[in-house]
Amino acid sequence: MSTAAQQKVQAIINENPVAIFSKSYCPYCRVSKETFTEAGATFFVVELDKVDDGADLQAALKEINGQSTVPNIYINKEHIGGNSDLQAKKTQLPGLLKAAGAV
Repeated sequence: MSTAAQQKVQAIINENPVAIFSKSYCPYCRVSKETFTEAGATFFVVELDKVDDGADLQAALKEINGQSTVPNIYINKEHIGGNSDLQAKKTQLPGLLKAAGAV
């Protein structure tokens, strides 16, 4: 896993109020994206299966936060986790999104 991949992941996290590292065919990723859409949030998605360096980015995420699965979600530069973690925070989501400037 390259330093460039780690830097790219960190830049995406730093530059977006909500960053979702996803795979286009993943049903859990789809639910997470729908949750943010329903909340009216602005979010940035990287479909790891659609970009050339997707495997490197996924490896970088594992190095950064210990999670190797998708979706891998950040709100306001804070690692939220995956879809089940997001759903567990659903009542807190409006406040988190507002604090992040995503709504």
